[in-house]
Amino acid sequence: MDFLRWLIEAFNSYITVGSSALLVREVVGNVFGLASALGGIRRKVWAWPVGIIGNILLLTVFLGSIFGHDQTANLLGQAGRQIMFIAVSFYGWQRWKSSRESGGSAVIPRWATGTERISLAVVMVVGTVALTPIFGALGSYEPVWADAWTFVGSLLATYGMAKGLVEFWLIWVIVDVVGVPLLFSAGYYASAFMYLFYGCFTLVGFFIWWKAKNDSKPSIETEMPDPTVKVNL
Repeated sequence: MDFLRWLIEAFNSYITVGSSALLVREVVGNVFGLASALGGIRRKVWAWPVGIIGNILLLTVFLGSIFGHDQTANLLGQAGRQIMFIAVSFYGWQRWKSSRESGGSAVIPRWATGTERISLAVVMVVGTVALTPIFGALGSYEPVWADAWTFVGSLLATYGMAKGLVEFWLIWVIVDVVGVPLLFSAGYYASAFMYLFYGCFTLVGFFIWWKAKNDSKPSIETEMPDPTVKVNL
């Protein structure tokens, strides 16, 4: 709690843009998020810790009225997904790091199986339906279902990135389609514009990972014949 309050005070100034004002820590948090996305496209291990820093900053933004003095809307789904990002990012960080240390690539992109795709779709719908009344009871910003949708979709996209699924980029697209209007309506303009940019950016990432998947060739293990073994023809 003290660390979060320190972050709030450290970046509690505003940048004036026309008739609006952007919170500095919201801008900085999204810059770290963009840097993490760039690292993700290049499949760099450092993408995970950089993303974690951005997540911590954005957590203080979306719960600003709780941790600070900002009279802003609480987006519990947006705040919750920052916590989720941090947890899943540690998993992805360790997974990519272990793969790199074993002498291979940090991650080799692959298509999700049919079962995985169905599971992702089911979790997306069921998770949104289940979390909507919970977020509503906790006082999340309307429309609450959109907040729940972005939370569940973000969880699935981050998990898909850790697993190396090419489709995780497309999950980000459907998250942004709902999340961008929600952020604009709630007054989080820096995040809204950044996520709007992400929408285009993720399509680029999708095609780069698609190409990387096609370029990767499965290794075939072969054994040299034992010269001491006689083969009868």
